[in-house]
Amino acid sequence: TMMDIITGKTRPDSGQVWFGSRHNLLTLDEPQIANLGIGRKFQKPTVFEALDVTENLELAMAGDRRIWKTLLARLDREGQARIDEVLETIGLTEERYRLAGVLSHGQKQWLEIGMLLMQRPRLLLVDEPVAGMTEPEMHRTAELLTRLAGQQSVVVVEHDMGFVRSIARQVSVLHQGSVLAEGTMDQVASDPRVIEVYLGGDEEAA
Repeated sequence: TMMDIITGKTRPDSGQVWFGSRHNLLTLDEPQIANLGIGRKFQKPTVFEALDVTENLELAMAGDRRIWKTLLARLDREGQARIDEVLETIGLTEERYRLAGVLSHGQKQWLEIGMLLMQRPRLLLVDEPVAGMTEPEMHRTAELLTRLAGQQSVVVVEHDMGFVRSIARQVSVLHQGSVLAEGTMDQVASDPRVIEVYLGGDEEAA
């Protein structure tokens, strides 16, 4: 719900949502919010499975996305360099010509993150990125998100507390639409209110 509101997918009944000090997100639609530099990764990967990895990244590249502009576009040297850079970042350089549909679940998740990176986001919202992943894929995802946090702001919503501990600098625990606790992972993990909610099985950490 929080991510839906930030990205304009859902409108709240009350309250304010600001990006920086200048942009009131409640006055903008979804494309306008995306153009501000807010990218969102949904829980289920949504890649173009009939296209290869490079083609997916090329389609996601920032720029004029009107139909004719897209159809007639030609990849220049700068664009190719950006694709190469993102491929290296997400660890899919060797998979660049593989169809997205044959990638593993984890690789599809990394490709979708790469598609967002092609748009050079200032804020990256990532929803439950390790759901359904193998243990090695989880470790690689943690490394990827940790690296990205040095380049743009990254907000991750995740229920796997082990994964949250491996990546989080600041943890917010949400309960029934309100912030229950904030701080380091150790601080929130020892908070009696968080322990009560956790034992109740309805916690959510961002």
